[in-house]
Amino acid sequence: MITFPVNGWRISPRQSNYPTLTLLAAILAAVVLTTTLPAFAGLGEELSSVQADQVHIQGTLRTTQKPSYTIHEIQAPTGTVVREYVSTSGKVFAVAWQGPWPPDMRQILASYFGQYLQASETQANSRAGRRPLVIEQPGLALQSGGHMRSFAGRAYIPEMLPQGISAEAIR
Repeated sequence: MITFPVNGWRISPRQSNYPTLTLLAAILAAVVLTTTLPAFAGLGEELSSVQADQVHIQGTLRTTQKPSYTIHEIQAPTGTVVREYVSTSGKVFAVAWQGPWPPDMRQILASYFGQYLQASETQANSRAGRRPLVIEQPGLALQSGGHMRSFAGRAYIPEMLPQGISAEAIR
């Protein structure tokens, strides 16, 4: 029987507590992910959420006015840029990001984070290899991909896209 040292103890593979440790890790992850944290802002939220995102990201804000929406671009000190698309009614209907690091998805997706998490886990379990994440569901469309130091993506609520604006305009 082969044994290997673990923290000064000699444990054989048959005596390992691996299943128990895996279960504990899964329970801890579930608790962390379901714990209610204050959602500062993000997708589907009000215009006032943009300032909260700017504070959370600790970035600089630049605003660009379009005929039927406004783009609020936040440049983080890390180089990541987050763009929040706000309709004339004052709701964030889309977000996009690009940069060397992915943004805090819980922050920018707000109440859609749970839907994103569930869909991304399902997609990861259904295929092998690394591929861009694509979610096309009622109420949420998201594309995200990249590699070390180069990430990009976008998420939007199809029903909230202003008339005449296509998903391709979100970048």
